[in-house]
Amino acid sequence: ENKANANESSGVGSIAGGGRYDNLVAMFDSRHKNVPCVGVSIGVERIFSVMEAQLAANNSKMRTTEVEVYVASAQKNLLEARMSLCRELWDANIKAEQSYKRNPKLLQQLQYCEDSGIPLAAILGESELQRGVVKLRDVKTRQESEIPRDLIAKEIRNRLSKPT
Repeated sequence: ENKANANESSGVGSIAGGGRYDNLVAMFDSRHKNVPCVGVSIGVERIFSVMEAQLAANNSKMRTTEVEVYVASAQKNLLEARMSLCRELWDANIKAEQSYKRNPKLLQQLQYCEDSGIPLAAILGESELQRGVVKLRDVKTRQESEIPRDLIAKEIRNRLSKPT
């Protein structure tokens, strides 16, 4: 399909309209007083339709959250470890979130990141905790690297500052 044609016709119609509504007030006024009026409307839903079409054409997803890092766990019984890492990231002014389930499945946690457009996942497991590292995953490319726990906030900030 020709991209020029796709941009010319979005198929959503007009996104804004307006005009004079001088007789409208008189219809609702018991004395039928004629009041000069103008009005305008903006079709927010239509604007979102155009944005979604553009994202689909570019094979991108719309972010549905401001969360920058999702703290995930690879095994059961790591809720406290996830909470601790979240607190650490929040203290570093990094927008972090975790599952509020006690023992969420890793695949569901990673799928949530993809669906929501969260760029990074910090994954904790028993092995990572013992070695003092956090597995940092780029959600889009699915590449993972182990980062020392004391450097995780700095590494996340570095990755978030790079243009995507």
